[in-house]
Amino acid sequence: MKPARVVVTGLGLVTPVGLTVEDTWASLLAGKSGAAPIAKFDPSKLQVRFACEVKGFDPLVYIDRKEARRYDLFLQLALATAHQAITQAGLEGKFPNPERTGVIIGSGIGGMMTFEEQCLAYLQKGPDRVSPFFVPMFIPDIAAGIVSIRYGLKGPNFCTVSACASSAHAIGEGYELIKMGKAECIVAGGSEAAITGLAIAGFQNMKALSTRNDAPEKASRPFDKERDGFVLGDGSAAVVLESLEHATRRGATILGEVIGYGMSGDAHHMTAPAPDGEGAQRAMRDCLADGGIEPTSVGYVNAHGTSTPLGDVAETTAVKSVFGDHARNLIFASTKSMTGHLLGAAGALEFAVSLLVATTGKVPPTINQDVADPECDLFSAPNTMVERSVDVAISNSFGFGGHNVTLAVRRFLG
Repeated sequence: MKPARVVVTGLGLVTPVGLTVEDTWASLLAGKSGAAPIAKFDPSKLQVRFACEVKGFDPLVYIDRKEARRYDLFLQLALATAHQAITQAGLEGKFPNPERTGVIIGSGIGGMMTFEEQCLAYLQKGPDRVSPFFVPMFIPDIAAGIVSIRYGLKGPNFCTVSACASSAHAIGEGYELIKMGKAECIVAGGSEAAITGLAIAGFQNMKALSTRNDAPEKASRPFDKERDGFVLGDGSAAVVLESLEHATRRGATILGEVIGYGMSGDAHHMTAPAPDGEGAQRAMRDCLADGGIEPTSVGYVNAHGTSTPLGDVAETTAVKSVFGDHARNLIFASTKSMTGHLLGAAGALEFAVSLLVATTGKVPPTINQDVADPECDLFSAPNTMVERSVDVAISNSFGFGGHNVTLAVRRFLG
């Protein structure tokens, strides 16, 4: 059987720089930073007191008050972006074949706020005060489960958990299931809400976070010589993937086409990338091979680009190795300079950005590019949006544990 072509028909975003796709995209093109002092709890005891929080989100736009009280923020965000994507795809309340429609939503951590709150309840008030909703609202897979329940979707249903590659894996696996004929439609993406005191304490104590408390908006600076760590972010992204036949049959508007998926493992270190980005190289090469993509046809790489000293150099080296001389023609930019690092939701957000780049010809900048790093010397659209026609865009996602994913997307060519 000939593999099915896989297209995107819906997008949903709730991010530190916007509550919708349109608002997020406008903020990214404008170079707006989502970093600010933490507002949702008192961070005064922490070394790092800022993050990229989602601002102004009202869960009651998407769920009722009873659900909002019970659901962890990561689940609320997942339901919001799934609703946005499904609505844009024209599938709200009318999936043609629910048994052939699945849900795959990745999360690196899951209900971190619920976990922290219920641990405190257990330690301070005793076991009888632990909520009966603790386990189902904490486990990372609950987002995929609740989305499937809400929309009656009975096809493949699971969660991908691979740290910062989680939602890239979710989209990649959705693409594979449709391509192989095991599903016709997949709602895929990721969600994370890990800005809590416990999570920040853990990241700060491993020296992973930027400590620029005096200038949060300047803290996330991928590829800049003065970068000192990533900025934690909350948010969610979802896409509706369909076989081309399924989308055409129902007259859907096609936003773009997924054309490649590559993945690898570093087998190197718990948190540090493999030397020279060797694992990242293999993920990118596998993605290009999967889609039969000539390296010279790629115009944009959404870098994993977290703003860490080791990671940015390793990824730059990997891109040079994979693309050779063409690497100098690429726009190799990091939107984490504005959104911060959404951990398990980052891959889905950056896939959506890559799709928008390929379809609009507009490329968001990498902000906070002030001091050139000779080891990160590819063109990153420094500080200003770039307009350039892009045939193929790829997105890189790499996670603690050595998990590497690359996704490729292009404008729909018919």
